[in-house]
Amino acid sequence: MLPLIVIIQSMLAAGIVVGFGFLIPDISPDSALFLSSGAPTILLLTIGLVIVPQGVSRARATGALDYQRALPVSRPLLLIVDLAVWTLIALPGVAIGLLVAAVRYDLTFSFDWPLLILASLLVTTMATAVGYAIAVTLPSMLAQLVSQVLVFFVLLFSPITFPASRLPDWFQTLHVILPIQPAADLLRAGIASEVFTAEGRDLLVLTLWTALGLLVTTRALVRRK
Repeated sequence: MLPLIVIIQSMLAAGIVVGFGFLIPDISPDSALFLSSGAPTILLLTIGLVIVPQGVSRARATGALDYQRALPVSRPLLLIVDLAVWTLIALPGVAIGLLVAAVRYDLTFSFDWPLLILASLLVTTMATAVGYAIAVTLPSMLAQLVSQVLVFFVLLFSPITFPASRLPDWFQTLHVILPIQPAADLLRAGIASEVFTAEGRDLLVLTLWTALGLLVTTRALVRRK
């Protein structure tokens, strides 16, 4: 399934860049850059918050997760392996999405490579850890329903492909404590460093959510039945 998942994620990344552009008549270069630099965040969050919990929920339902937990392997190592696999799945889609954006909108990116690598790894780890925590703490059906709600929240109600100023004040306040906007801001600053900047608060919020997801998931994996 690995090659198929990589292909689908790459198509999703390209579809976000091109498809969302159709919603903006006569899209300007600034709007195109904001949209394109936000697309990788949508891709990484979709993988971690939607695909991961659905996969883990299916593994719980079929008994595959219990089988893995019964193996003579450190249980936190199971999580580390999953994090590594999903990171490798996500990165090709990010690269393809940016390539499509550069061709479609004639954009030139100014990469801050250390920040981009750090942000990509941190966002992927955070999303996967939180998604894993959802899957191992909620009943399987409920976890899948929550993941379906999250994909709409990320795509339509999060300031990733549009500025946060377009949201109501209370919604802007909510996104201050959620990890979605900080993830987008960090990745955007790594992709177009000459135009966008990130704050230390973004890194702090992402780190806290990552730690929370890892803590909940690790406790669930090591808990004895």
